[in-house]
Amino acid sequence: MKRNFSLFCLLNFLAPVLLLAQNPKVDILEYEFHLKLNDENDVIKGNAIIDFQYNEDADVLELDFAAEENGKGMIIDSILQNGKQLKFQHSQEKLNINTSSEDEISIFYHGIPEDGLIISENKYGDRTFFGDNWPNRAHLWLPLIDHPSDKAKVSFYVTAPSKYQVVATGTLQEITNIDDENSLYVYATPLELPTKVMVIGVAEFAVQHLGEIAKIPLSSWVYPENKEAGFYDYAQAEEILQFFSEKIAPFPFTKLANVQSTTRYGGMENAGNIFYFENSVDGKRSSEFLLAHEIAHQWFGDSASEDDWSHLWLSEGFATYFTDLYAEHQYGKSKLDEKLQQERRQVIGFSQSTKTAVIDSSRTNLMELLNPNSYQKGAWILHMLRRKVGDENFWKAIQQYYQKYKFSNATSEDLKVEFEAVSGINLNQFFKQWLTQYGQPKIKLEYSYKNGKLKITVQQLQKNDFEFPIELQLNYATKDAEIIDFNITKKKETFEIETSEKPISIDLDPNTNLLFEEAL
Repeated sequence: MKRNFSLFCLLNFLAPVLLLAQNPKVDILEYEFHLKLNDENDVIKGNAIIDFQYNEDADVLELDFAAEENGKGMIIDSILQNGKQLKFQHSQEKLNINTSSEDEISIFYHGIPEDGLIISENKYGDRTFFGDNWPNRAHLWLPLIDHPSDKAKVSFYVTAPSKYQVVATGTLQEITNIDDENSLYVYATPLELPTKVMVIGVAEFAVQHLGEIAKIPLSSWVYPENKEAGFYDYAQAEEILQFFSEKIAPFPFTKLANVQSTTRYGGMENAGNIFYFENSVDGKRSSEFLLAHEIAHQWFGDSASEDDWSHLWLSEGFATYFTDLYAEHQYGKSKLDEKLQQERRQVIGFSQSTKTAVIDSSRTNLMELLNPNSYQKGAWILHMLRRKVGDENFWKAIQQYYQKYKFSNATSEDLKVEFEAVSGINLNQFFKQWLTQYGQPKIKLEYSYKNGKLKITVQQLQKNDFEFPIELQLNYATKDAEIIDFNITKKKETFEIETSEKPISIDLDPNTNLLFEEAL
């Protein structure tokens, strides 16, 4: 996901998100959502058919589902299992259904979504419906387990006024004209997904089918009023999709639709149909790196997903760094360095006001995890890991990690294990210091020159201990610059080297390989 930075602070204040817990007692196998939309009002009618199994003996199926309050929320009409009515309790964010049977249940409901399904008008004044589930807002319009650890298959049966087109998670199975006014669209996927990326998008679209890229049908869905600009902008997905498919693994889903939308974020990585903010279309291709970020998420976040919210960097840090890697591929190392240096400034700025580690289980408002620790620092961790193990081992470990955890869930420890297996390097200290400690090295550099010898002192001023390699570039008046490197293991270390000339200056980290703050 890419945050819409202009709105983020306001939305973070206005819309705190309830932290829903993982439910180890039940495993949802498949959701089948039947939804009916209309233009007369914002009421949706739903029938959710859920196939599940208990992981332990139980007589209550607990789901996340927001109850009606002050005119917004969902009202249960009935719940059936094998044709029989089930008793249930529905209040606030929870739906508890009395059943010990594992036969599928059918939940009939209606209501006006408070959030999650955004029913609004786009910038042209046209009515739209867009699912917008991250982090756990799916339960505001769908009954489910709203946690990334419980993945399931999903299908959507969407009945809507015939003037609209529908895009949704999965492959299009059916379009049927129900009557003179309404049409039915059916999408389904046999792949197990987290609920955060199960969505529908309903609007008046212009659709361009770009053919198969890396054997995947690629399409662009934009508002008709900016069709020419939208088709031009979103066609950049071709090269991006090709690059990631070659470097990581084949694309994990059966299609990729890039969709102009009216939702909360700058971009949202819904599986197989990515939603971008409506001004991502400008006819200037200014959203190239936004497309790259969201397309990278299809592998990391959607397919290989974090096991819990505290490991969000496995999604957002990956998407951020793989955007950097695409930039390097497309525009060279100078563009990679430019992006990393910008990201380093963001990390440093954030650390000056918020003293938390990347793996942060203290958050009760999940929106607070959308911060530079999860995005930019996560990207820097991957970059330093790449430099530590080398490019060949980096890509091999990434590919092995993805193959092992695609359509599943992983933790940061799981990633460490794969990198250690490939590289043969003990990475305990690396992962501990960068993921579980606050901040980054704050380096003070001092040096003196006498009798052909240069004495360099590297001092760390931050509270926590860090170990890291560092490069220094010695700049001379009459000869070419020289790069030397040291391995820092203590808070203060002094090195001495021989050189025929006193440097006129020394640059820290000339090749942009270290996340650090320079003490001035």
